[in-house]
Amino acid sequence: MRSTRPAFLNLVQIQMPVGALTSIGHRVTGILLAVGVPISVYLLAHSLEDEQAFAEVTGLLRYWVVKGTVVVLVWALAHHVLAGVRHLLSDFNVGSPLLRARRSAWLVNLGGLGVALFAAGVLL
Repeated sequence: MRSTRPAFLNLVQIQMPVGALTSIGHRVTGILLAVGVPISVYLLAHSLEDEQAFAEVTGLLRYWVVKGTVVVLVWALAHHVLAGVRHLLSDFNVGSPLLRARRSAWLVNLGGLGVALFAAGVLL
């Protein structure tokens, strides 16, 4: 008997619903925050030591790589918080119907992007 299951899945061709993309984004941002928050806390603590340390940390913001990293971390935090609230509300059956779930997923994605663009505008 031959199986009808596909032997190879091309993940690029599969179109996932917006809710699935939001959920995957929630997981990815959790990983980014697990890496980025300790580094950010260390830099904050170092900047509070004295004026020279503050100048060192703020001097890092001259580099595009650091600015980009900050924008990505701001996006990660915004998306993770918004998606977390969305998932929490769905546990209480708030926004569970399909149309509302799609709308809230779009709001999470666009809200996180909006906060990141705002952060990019502030840093530039």
